[in-house]
Formats: sequence, structure tokens, C-alpha cells
Amino acid sequence: MIHIINALPKTKWQNYVAQHPQGNIFHTPEMFEVFSHSEGFMPSLWAAVDDQEEVLALLLPVKAMLKSRLPRFVTTRAVVYGSVLYDHTPAGEEALNILLKTYRLRGGGDVLFTELRNLTNLSAAQPILQSNGFAYEEHLDYLIDLDCSVDQVMQNIGQRTRKQIRRALSKKEVTVEQVTRREQVKECYELIQRTYLAAHMPLADISLFEMAFEVLYPRGMITFWTASAEGQQVACSVELPYKKVVYGWYSGLDRAFAKYTPNEILMWHVLRWSVEHGHTVYDFGGAGRPEEEYGVRTFKAKFGGKLVCYGRNTCVHHPLILQMSRLGYRLYRHFGF
Repeated sequence: MIHIINALPKTKWQNYVAQHPQGNIFHTPEMFEVFSHSEGFMPSLWAAVDDQEEVLALLLPVKAMLKSRLPRFVTTRAVVYGSVLYDHTPAGEEALNILLKTYRLRGGGDVLFTELRNLTNLSAAQPILQSNGFAYEEHLDYLIDLDCSVDQVMQNIGQRTRKQIRRALSKKEVTVEQVTRREQVKECYELIQRTYLAAHMPLADISLFEMAFEVLYPRGMITFWTASAEGQQVACSVELPYKKVVYGWYSGLDRAFAKYTPNEILMWHVLRWSVEHGHTVYDFGGAGRPEEEYGVRTFKAKFGGKLVCYGRNTCVHHPLILQMSRLGYRLYRHFGF
């Protein structure tokens, strides 16, 4: 008999994610805690368990409310940042099916849609996902193989970018450091904020970054990187290492200092650090839809990663309101309100 529950003992939760081959940092109770104490987010836990209370499937939707002048009912969505996690057994497949059915009945009432961001290949689960109203769409990502030497990682980078990095390293005009104190997070956030404003993209409240540092940093589950030139911070990057994978999360760049190629140098330091600390994959955190122009994809492509398409699955709970929301979002991007 399969039961749906909305709470798990922390140790059991941690162990299930840690031992599952597809378990990622967004499935962890630590990341759940970060979202729980960040403004504009409200996570919930949905788990399918058997009669022995063993976990068979896990769903962790996070309600995200866009900060704008628009009414909340047209800006609230649920994002499952690490997608679903389930046992690849007949019992696990049944549990996933029951879990999604239950969630659609009880969990989607106050959100426009629920989006599953697939970080691994979930093609085997697609029949279950789509039969429960989670439509699939293509979405790209770049994965860099780090299961090799630091020299090989450098060699895999595109020739032009590799020359830029080596030239910049020799000039020593850019200094790269890791953030070690919570008060330094604010400076990183301000740079990320300027980057998002320039792109007319909404950004999470600073509390998300502060809580991430407070909860994840002591556990070695987050790193904040900064690159400085001419005495000021000109680029930053936030990474989420978990198990053998480092997930790219947020980044910022002051384009006035682009001549120093700080983003490229920063990325190289992150990759080198990842190899030296035993990680085998760097996940760039998305490269957009195949049919859309996406400038960030060009930057990510330079580092020699493998282009994958794990896609996303989305269940629309309120189609008419979603149309209003999309119009509102276009207005937000155009006018910034």
C-alpha cells in the first residue's frame, strides 16, 4: 500500500537523496530549509512511502512569488528545482504516478503552474509525467566533464577562450577569491542584481542568498566566488557542490570591465577548484530553449561541455490566469514594474 505524506524525518530524507543516483542538491532538506526562510518562497514536501515508511518517490515544489506591482495570483508559480526523484522499480513507478495524481488534486490550487526542472535524463519517467498533465518541452544544458586532470579541463576549453584565460592569468590584473563571511554576500548580490536589472529579469530577494550562506556554507554545499579588477568587484558566481556535481546557480558581471575577461577567469577558477576537490561534473544550470536565442548559451559553450537536453515538464493549473500572467511578465520585462 502506498501512502502520500508531507513530512519526513530529516535523516531518512538525507539518506534517500544521498543514496539515490539521481539525487541532487535541490532534493536535500538543507536546500528546503534555505527556501523555507527566504522571502518570496514557500517549499512543500510530497513523498510516496510504502507500508514500512520507506520512501519510493519524492516531490519538492517551491512556490515562488515574483516581486512586482502585479497581483500575487498572477505571479505565483511552483518550481521543482531538482525535478522528481523516484525508485526505478515497478513499485517506484506506481508511487510516482500516485504522487503526481495526489499533488494535482491537492497541491496546485493556488499556483499558476508547476514546473519540473529536469537535471538528469528522465525519459523513462516521461509516460508517467505526461499522463499526469506534466507536458514536456525541450530545454538545454551544458555539462562539463571534470573526471580528468586540471590540464585536460583547460585543454577542453575552446581555443580562443583558453588563450584569453592564460593571457589574463599571466597579467595578474584580476584577483579571484572565495567569500568566507556572510556580510560579503551583500556585495555579490548587488552585482547579480545589477546584471538582472540590465536584462530585465526578476531576481530572488537577498534573503535567499543570505540563508543559503548560513545553512549551506558550513556544510560545504555552497561557494561564493568574486573576481576583482582595478580595486573593485567586477564579477561573481554562486556554485552548489553536492556529491560529485557542482551546480552553477547565480552569476553577475559588470560589463564595464569586460576587457579583463573576469567571467572567463572566474569560471576557470571554479572548474579547477572543482577538480581539485573531487567533483566529476560541472552543471551550468541551463542553456535555454533550443529555438530561442540565448546569449548566455554562447558563453557556456566556450568551456567544452557536452550539450544535453533533459527538458522540463510543466503542469498548468489555471490556463486563463496564466495567459494574464504571461502578458504581465512581458510588461514587466519591457517597463520594469
